Amino acid sequence: MHPNPTFRGTPDTLSLAFARDRAFGVLAVSCDEAPLLSHVPFLLSGDGSHADLHLVRSNPISRVVKDGVSARLVISGADGYVSPDWYGLGPDQVPTWNYVAVHLTGRLVPLPVEELPDLLARQSDFFEDRLPKAPWRMDKLAEDTRAKLMRMILPFRLHIDSVDSTWKLGQNKPEEARLAAAGHVSGGIGHEIATLADLMKNPPEAD
Repeated sequence: MHPNPTFRGTPDTLSLAFARDRAFGVLAVSCDEAPLLSHVPFLLSGDGSHADLHLVRSNPISRVVKDGVSARLVISGADGYVSPDWYGLGPDQVPTWNYVAVHLTGRLVPLPVEELPDLLARQSDFFEDRLPKAPWRMDKLAEDTRAKLMRMILPFRLHIDSVDSTWKLGQNKPEEARLAAAGHVSGGIGHEIATLADLMKNPPEAD
């Protein structure tokens, strides 16, 4: 997380809403060598207390969870490069990168395998119901295919203890400069830069 408190004041409710809608992140668990990382879809509960997810049995994280392990779920949003020329503030500015990121930290525990079918159905329903088509449902799987799938993966729950977020959107600049930069960002370099430009124009209110 960025150390500047200017970018750290977004209410947890807004950061959790962003994470819930994104529903995809990087799960990180410490180990003796480099951290173990896995890119996972997840379902965040309505109250933000936990996130449910699944991993294949062969995933290294699945092997170390046992009765529970400290873990962090990292959810990234829009991001993009900001040229100092875009502020219109003169020569004493430097390049930067604006972005949105939320970290959910807590304890990852295994769920009973009996809960796996319900978890998979809830996950597929969450995404399918947002598409402009008749939704795919788990009951479309042949029984042998379904049984094979259930043997390959395991359900988990991250019990969330803390929510940290950075909404770095140029809030440390005068409004006129921030808006000027936002006008250029959507034609620049980054990920979801049109969304980033909109956020820079209307950054969330701090707590």
